[in-house]
Amino acid sequence: MTFGPARRLLCLGVAIAGSFGCARGSDDASAIRKLDRRTASRATTAEPIQPLEPLPPEPEPLVELGRSLFHEKALSGDGSVACSSCHDLANGGQDGRALSLGVAGKRGEINAPTVLNAALNIAQFWDGRAKTLEDQVDGPIEHPLEMGGDWPTIEATLARNPKYRSAFQAAFGAEPSRAGVKLAIAAFERTLITVDAPFDRWVRGDKNALSAEQREGYELFKAAGCVACHQGQNAGGNMYQRFGVFGNYFQDRGNITKADYGRFNVTHAEADRHVFRVPSLRNVELTAPYFHDGSAETLPQAVKIMAKYQLGKTLSDDQVTKIVAFLKSLTGRTLAAKAPGAGAPT
Repeated sequence: MTFGPARRLLCLGVAIAGSFGCARGSDDASAIRKLDRRTASRATTAEPIQPLEPLPPEPEPLVELGRSLFHEKALSGDGSVACSSCHDLANGGQDGRALSLGVAGKRGEINAPTVLNAALNIAQFWDGRAKTLEDQVDGPIEHPLEMGGDWPTIEATLARNPKYRSAFQAAFGAEPSRAGVKLAIAAFERTLITVDAPFDRWVRGDKNALSAEQREGYELFKAAGCVACHQGQNAGGNMYQRFGVFGNYFQDRGNITKADYGRFNVTHAEADRHVFRVPSLRNVELTAPYFHDGSAETLPQAVKIMAKYQLGKTLSDDQVTKIVAFLKSLTGRTLAAKAPGAGAPT
């Protein structure tokens, strides 16, 4: 995707925010009071962020097989890690580390993104190198710093397990296979849509679902232009963007690595250097540390960095507090994040 000048991006954010405009400095409180009077009438109409809904159901045998495989350490080369090791469903779908630990305690090269709501992303991985959830499965399983597995060994291991043979027969009518593993894990991941967030209830008309501070934070979020990249059901995940529209984040941070090149590593086009898939802000309060490099330890810190480098703005502490309060309203619950049942393959 090719982006226009930085100023055009900011204007896009304001345009998406509709008639709210940009409130600045001491005008914030007055502007928000005026905007809040329109909240009730707009809450059930078009907003740049829309409520999440579960995806169409997948066949239960396929989902249950995928659930078991998602937690299966036999998919790794030394039997020490599973998908769930780096994507803890009880911890926001990630592991809370800047860089994850894989087989033999090896440290990865990039922050593990959440798997929650990943089915709604335009592509998988920070650099978007996998178009589908099925394509994504190969990446961590074969990566020597992550799961370090190989498919012939995995297929043979699963085939020796009577429970897995039975589960694959129920799901596919076939023996365990690489293709089956990928289909099953992807089917399970499509169930990991987080529903019933306070923000979603508010958009549907529950006026008490958000606090006054959260509503003010949402208006600030729109007015500042954050919705230029964080919109839609997933509040992001549906486009690519350069990290550092207003300033050189990587030069300021220093110690540039190959992972910092983003989409460039996939397309080898200079225009894609430092371009990444925009992350979803769903459940963002649970997914610290932030960014592909895990450099922001807290959500307020992440908000300030985004304002500086993506919007060219300096936010006050009060503005940051209110935006963070709004972001916490995007935390929902998943109906499918339970561990494998007692009768599932292990």
